[in-house]
Amino acid sequence: MTRKRTKIIHEGRYAAEVDVELIEDDTAWSPYLTPDDAKKLDTVRLALRRGDIAEAAKLARVFELVPVQG
Repeated sequence: MTRKRTKIIHEGRYAAEVDVELIEDDTAWSPYLTPDDAKKLDTVRLALRRGDIAEAAKLARVFELVPVQG
């Protein structure tokens, strides 16, 4: 069985929402990601880390974090 989830990645002043599918079964590893979704998370994380927002935005919804002045 699979279910869709949104994972949030935070790198520096950026955050990204990445849609993935979690696989649930009767093993001790459940729930887990498909290899493609794990690679997608890594790709987005590395793109944010190097400041390549355009690349990250191909796979995720990217947000710039701005401090709130209080």
